[in-house]
Amino acid sequence: MSIQPRKQRKARYNAPAHTRGKYLSASLSKELREKVGKKSLPVRSGDKVRVVRGDFKGHEGEVLTVDYTSYKVTIEEVTLAKPDGTNAFLPVDPSNLVIIDADLKDDRRIKNKGDN
Repeated sequence: MSIQPRKQRKARYNAPAHTRGKYLSASLSKELREKVGKKSLPVRSGDKVRVVRGDFKGHEGEVLTVDYTSYKVTIEEVTLAKPDGTNAFLPVDPSNLVIIDADLKDDRRIKNKGDN
């Protein structure tokens, strides 16, 4: 694997569907780390997350959608007011999130995450 930025960008852009989930991983809160035994998990809709970087730092909310093409996540509390008065969801990069409460009903979710 190359360390050249252009090849890294190309690899992300041309990544197959089964590897895109790894790019959509977020770190776990301290309580969840002890419970699960991992540092991070892929973000899924329904997870409760906290924004730790950016303009919406400190906001908590449920993940509504996970976009595998743009590698972004929409959260219920993270919105911007448009000039016409309506609110629009602001996509957030998963690296700026911490998972507070994950849906752990699926055993494969924890098993399939190979490395921390």
